[in-house]
Amino acid sequence: MSEKVNLRDFPHKALEVSDNFSFDCGDQDLNEFFLKDAIPHKKELVGVTYFFYDEKNKKALCFFTVSNDAVRTDDFKDELPDGKKYRFYPAVKIGRFGVDKKYQRSGIGTQQMKFIKHFFTQENKTGCRFLTVDAYNDGTPEFYLKNGFVFHTDKDVSKKTRTMRYDLKPYSDDLNEFLCTGGKTTYSNR
Repeated sequence: MSEKVNLRDFPHKALEVSDNFSFDCGDQDLNEFFLKDAIPHKKELVGVTYFFYDEKNKKALCFFTVSNDAVRTDDFKDELPDGKKYRFYPAVKIGRFGVDKKYQRSGIGTQQMKFIKHFFTQENKTGCRFLTVDAYNDGTPEFYLKNGFVFHTDKDVSKKTRTMRYDLKPYSDDLNEFLCTGGKTTYSNR
């Protein structure tokens, strides 16, 4: 098991042109995205990359990239409340998600996922009901299942990626109830 880390001990921010942080998750595609492609994606308004970092060592611990998305409700409309059955619901796609090799299998990925859930329920500026991800069908779906995601459809079982979704509404309801009873949030910029 890797070194235990609490993300609350590290700052986070959106990646900027002037940032120069190292990152190696062991996946060349993800490394290249963080180090070279994330800024062009941001400039084109396609996605924004956020990361937690160790300022002293100029190292990114983990990162995620998000963009707007929508979830078609045809396959699960019976799960939605009566009177609010839209054909599409607003969503945010997690396009990239990486954890540095030093911190893999330490719980940091789950902490980062909790941060994302909080970010899009408590800090979000627009409506967002779901998180979505196209998980590589190589064992990666297990991580997302562990973090409350479900498969959006069974039509992609044999494909390279599986579309998955996470309903933010129950999370938001639980968090709001907790806050109303005097609890404090873990990740707040306020």
